[in-house]
Amino acid sequence: MPSAGDTRTPERISEAGAPRGNPFGARFVAPLYLGASLNPVNSSIIATALVAIAAALHIPVGDTAILISSLYLTSALAQPAAGRLAEEFGPRRIFVAGITLVLVAGVVGSLAHSLTALIVARVLIGAGTSAGYPAAMLLIRRRAEQAGHAAPPREVLGGLSITGAATVAVGPAIGGLLIGWAGWRAAFWINIPVAAVALFLALAGIARDPDPVRFGSPRALASRIDLLGMLGFGGSLTALMIFLDALPRLDWPALAAALALAAALVGWELRAAQPFLDVRLLVANGALTRTYLRNGLTLMGTYVILYGLTQWLEVARGLSAYQAGLMLMPMGVLTALAARVVSRRAAVRWPLIACAVLLLVGAVATLFAGSGTPIAAVICVTAVFGLTSGAGTVANQTVLYQEAPAAALGTASGLLRTFGYIGSIASAAITGTAFHRGVSDSGLHSIAWVLVAISALVLVMTVLDRQLARADRHHTNQPPAGARNPGPAPSTEPTRAEPPRTESRSTDMTTGTHTTPALDPARTALLLMDFQPVVLGAVPDPEGVLARAGEALAWARAHGAHVVFVRVALAEKDAAAVPAHNKTFSQAVAAGYLTDGTAATAVHESLKAEEDDLTVRKTRISAFASDTDLRAELRARGVDTLILAGLSTSGVVLTTLRQAADEDYRLFLLADATADPDPEVHRVLMEKVFPHQAEIISTADLAALSTAAE
Repeated sequence: MPSAGDTRTPERISEAGAPRGNPFGARFVAPLYLGASLNPVNSSIIATALVAIAAALHIPVGDTAILISSLYLTSALAQPAAGRLAEEFGPRRIFVAGITLVLVAGVVGSLAHSLTALIVARVLIGAGTSAGYPAAMLLIRRRAEQAGHAAPPREVLGGLSITGAATVAVGPAIGGLLIGWAGWRAAFWINIPVAAVALFLALAGIARDPDPVRFGSPRALASRIDLLGMLGFGGSLTALMIFLDALPRLDWPALAAALALAAALVGWELRAAQPFLDVRLLVANGALTRTYLRNGLTLMGTYVILYGLTQWLEVARGLSAYQAGLMLMPMGVLTALAARVVSRRAAVRWPLIACAVLLLVGAVATLFAGSGTPIAAVICVTAVFGLTSGAGTVANQTVLYQEAPAAALGTASGLLRTFGYIGSIASAAITGTAFHRGVSDSGLHSIAWVLVAISALVLVMTVLDRQLARADRHHTNQPPAGARNPGPAPSTEPTRAEPPRTESRSTDMTTGTHTTPALDPARTALLLMDFQPVVLGAVPDPEGVLARAGEALAWARAHGAHVVFVRVALAEKDAAAVPAHNKTFSQAVAAGYLTDGTAATAVHESLKAEEDDLTVRKTRISAFASDTDLRAELRARGVDTLILAGLSTSGVVLTTLRQAADEDYRLFLLADATADPDPEVHRVLMEKVFPHQAEIISTADLAALSTAAE
């Protein structure tokens, strides 16, 4: 991590790790916006170049569709992969590496003289530009946490959406202008100056990743990033693209391969320790999964118009690439305006419903478009889709940020784009099928009927999604995004004797005061660890510690937090597997006091479990020991914050807290619901060690930290 005097970073880092001054100033957000816009602008700028490329290379226009699908396929895989790599190696490193790859791709495309070379350039562009969005989302979240914000300011996330959504629609206009002026190669060489500027801004404006790169052995690295999961995901998408690209001819072998690889992928990911595609999370977190589907379907509809209408304007209406792109300018302007308006709102349900309605209106209007339709009417139709694109992109991104686990935000953000690209791949197949016998009015109307079906499905999904309404109620009752988190309110309870402690707080950069981040109980789990008679008897004041654990449990019940009971117990086979050199557990086996099924190893009777609670039995000290399913269960429930309480401080609390910190959970430790047989060890850990990884609080602080909407 850079020191306070490191002048190589744009903003100096305080002792607490928070940047001084405005944490979301132009120097920080400008490279993020520019980097995140590279992928959507390359997705759309090519639309007006396809006809010119086909003429220059003496190939049918239909053959150029692979320049669209190759970028989408690459991006669909590379977006979540870049997110995972950003989580593993640091978001700034991956962001800079991606922009550098775009520079290389711009050179390759500019010098290409064959379709194969252009495909290579588009694949490189897809891989490089895919780093921008997930790395930016991760950088923004980390900057918010460093600054002590409950969430980044809405305009920051809104700006990220606006640049992405607007460039999709403005791309054809820019492409038409460039191609009309400098030829089709402009669609590739434009990446060189843009990427160069983005690279300079990133190096100057984004602080270096604080953690050193750790590769480890190739096998360990492949396991950490789930290389097999990435390859399986890529294989299934490739087979799916081959099937879609062959339409209207049905390529059954490709479809069978896609389904078989998808099934194998799901089976593998259910067993993977750190899955690339977290199937359990997608199943358990319905709100997040529906966001992916809704985003993919909405973008499918938008891209069908973007590509289908552009080709129709050039061929059926006889417009030049420049004229066709110019007609889409209002679409780009309204995309930006709609994104800006929606980004200022905390609620998302009504913007998403409006987005679906507008998509349906645009689809129906397209049914009546034809060669004799006035140009002004066609522009009005594109404008409707601009409103849809802007509102949908921002609202879906907001839902993603709210629902995705913080530790996996990079991968989750990449998956949001992946579903969008799957929709885009499908849109290219729809357009290719409709125009396979030539670009005509009837083909455009076929596209419109598909759009009607898509928009109706999106509308039904959105209206029936009750989680959107609940999320709106919850988040509108929270402090505005970007506001600093309130610290704990003074307790009105009688003062109880507690061990001395040093609290770790985030620094308010304006006032210099210290605050504790607020809790979102819906994404928080209370871990009550080793509250068992066999352990309670070894610590001082067991009744008092147990009573405070009960208070924390009551808080979790009242506010909707997840509850996890962790207990240590050895079945007969577990005891047989303990090696003699394991001092702690070999002694326990010899004494027989950790035997599973006895009253001594059960959770204390005063801490009553309920149906939705999770109980974890472990055979080693840490709650995250390899033989427990705690990690997978927390992921499946969307938990990104842990409140720890347990016995003893130097045992389960120490090992679990350090492991959870390494996995990027937000951590709170209940000092008065934790104890150790050695009071001095307890004091040192609380004052000298734990504050570097967790917020040290008391059970009385929990009520003030809750932000749940009752």
